[in-house]
Amino acid sequence: MKTVSLIKQPIDFEMELFEKKFLLSMSSKVSLLNRITHYVVNRKGKQMRPMFVFLIAKMVNNGEVNERTYRGASVIELIHTATLVHDDVVDESHKRRGFFSVNALWKNKIAVLVGDYLLSKGLLLSIDNGDFDLLKIISVAVREMSEGELLQIEKARKLDITETVYYEIIRKKTATLIAACCAMGAQSVSVAKEEVNLMREFGELIGMAFQIKDDLFDYGEEKIGKPTGIDIKEQKMTLPLIYALNNCSKNEKSWLINAIKNHNKDKKIVKEIIQLVKEKDGLNYAVIKMKEFQAQALSILEKYPESPYKKSLQLMVNYVIERKK
Repeated sequence: MKTVSLIKQPIDFEMELFEKKFLLSMSSKVSLLNRITHYVVNRKGKQMRPMFVFLIAKMVNNGEVNERTYRGASVIELIHTATLVHDDVVDESHKRRGFFSVNALWKNKIAVLVGDYLLSKGLLLSIDNGDFDLLKIISVAVREMSEGELLQIEKARKLDITETVYYEIIRKKTATLIAACCAMGAQSVSVAKEEVNLMREFGELIGMAFQIKDDLFDYGEEKIGKPTGIDIKEQKMTLPLIYALNNCSKNEKSWLINAIKNHNKDKKIVKEIIQLVKEKDGLNYAVIKMKEFQAQALSILEKYPESPYKKSLQLMVNYVIERKK
């Protein structure tokens, strides 16, 4: 059985019911909107985010979930889908998971409006049901995701990013949404604030490991859904690259900065950048850091008694750093 299916096993029933509720939460009286949202839902990914919500809720609440858990998972997925639709417009990307993106099929204007619609549906789902505590969790995540993206753009212009700033970018850009999923799962079943915060921390640690793994794919040979060297072409300062910059000679550093700034579209130069990063041990360093975040996340789970949900979360933590795409 595939790892994702194994992880999902203890929440199969919840995930099936969630899909029905999620589809309902997107519905509109405008047929164009329904057509587009139907297209988006039918091309969904692994749905790791709602899986986190249900697994955490069940682990901290003796295997029980409630309507708030379903609404929390739906809000997360609505907001996440909205950000993906908007990201494709910002990145001028015409493919998402091997399929045409919304902006490729319906143009930018419609894609932006669809993203706005999904965002508003997520907010209203919480407001209409009085889930203001859940709304606060997701609102903080949306603010941080926007800040993280803008911080990354700002730093890409100057290439003056330190390892500390890098962690701040990925914490906001990627880890904050997974942290929100885990906090949402705990909050939905009304556990103590300390436990909600602990689950948020757990999600953040996984999110950090997840993003570093994503960065490593840029240097890999495998077919992993994004072309090798794409981060370099977009002048994204990833951990292997930052480490290499900090551990090379003055001449190598100036060549590297010039290459990233002025020759990032040249395939031959991009290959040379990748080679230099490998030679300077950038990849090994990133793997060490990724495994540190993984170990911290697993140590939080050790505080909980054995259960199918805990086992699935352990599998999930390991899957995040072992996945091939």
